[in-house]
Amino acid sequence: MAEARSHKQPGGAQSRCRRRWMALAMAGLLAACQTVVPRAPVEAPPPTRVAPPPVARAPVGVENGIPQDAERNRVALLVPLSGGNAGVGRSIANATQLALLDTNTRSVRITSYDTSTGAAVAARRALADGAQLILGPLLADDVRAVTPIARAAHVPVLSFSNDISVAGNGAYLMGYAPAQSIDRVVQFAKGRGVSSFAGLIPNGLYGERASTAFLRSVEGAGGQVVSLQTYQRGALAPAVARLTAKAPYGAVLIADSGATAAVAAPMVRRASAGTHILGTELWNSEAGIAAKPALAGAWFASVSDTLYRQYAAKYRARFGAAPYRLSSLGYDAVLLTIRIARDWPVGQAFPEARLRDPGGFSGIDGAFRFGRDSVAERALEVQEIRGGTTVTVSPAPGSFR
Repeated sequence: MAEARSHKQPGGAQSRCRRRWMALAMAGLLAACQTVVPRAPVEAPPPTRVAPPPVARAPVGVENGIPQDAERNRVALLVPLSGGNAGVGRSIANATQLALLDTNTRSVRITSYDTSTGAAVAARRALADGAQLILGPLLADDVRAVTPIARAAHVPVLSFSNDISVAGNGAYLMGYAPAQSIDRVVQFAKGRGVSSFAGLIPNGLYGERASTAFLRSVEGAGGQVVSLQTYQRGALAPAVARLTAKAPYGAVLIADSGATAAVAAPMVRRASAGTHILGTELWNSEAGIAAKPALAGAWFASVSDTLYRQYAAKYRARFGAAPYRLSSLGYDAVLLTIRIARDWPVGQAFPEARLRDPGGFSGIDGAFRFGRDSVAERALEVQEIRGGTTVTVSPAPGSFR
């Protein structure tokens, strides 16, 4: 069951009382009527040989503003529900609700908390409400704020961030790590005969990590990096000019959005005919990238879209809008939780050791597992932009077994 944090109190006992009096009057009988008290329903005994009226069930008790539930484990969802990131946060929250409905689970209750007003405050509220597992937050800074609070309470955190610097100490990252997509596409290109590589890398933290991953991947594949050029966003042309001066090369990694890659690709290909354009996991969450003619023939590695398309259709049918691509992380986090809940007695601590199952887990985005670094290792496919769409040219492994 999914819910937003609420402060509604139980009521309606007097109306139930009046309905019982009416039913008894119609039968020509009298019976006592008593107000129902939460967790202690009281009913007067019926007269002999007369069927008793329906017993009024006591509403679920309330503590700290949310319902108690002795039959479900409590899970907190920490995402932005207001502010600039509310769109993606609400999409993730909808995805968790859809996962609960699809699985018809009765073992987990999920309560949403808004991190836009303070992730640490949201985490403390969730723990005070009895949360034994936290899904989220989305942003790296919020993970840094939440992790020590959750760790002190021995509650693990399944974050949607892809910033590997916040992993560990009880925080597990489900986000798509750029290093994995870069290594997968480099290995694929090497298998297609590419031995010389070049790269266009934006300045900043993402660029630094992409650059390190690219150099390691090419070295591991037995290739050579001919040129690696960095640039400030908005000042791409000088970096492309420096890169093309080092031509030829077999493939160029453009570790940026598809829109940026579409600007650079024609210049790169003019300087080095037959060069393959390589992208990162950023491309998979960019709508309309396949429709960019400049990227025809480009390769990028990402999670599979096969099950995501089915999920997106179901999401649109229920919520009347398309989901954010990242919302699948919320859906898969619920699937993981439900699987582990089979061995998670209600009221006991979440069995954190189960997160490191070497066989991993499966979801909309395919197979994944958490390694020693607490970062989700994902089975990725390689897609090629072709004819205005994307085509899988190297399928993702189905499992880690």
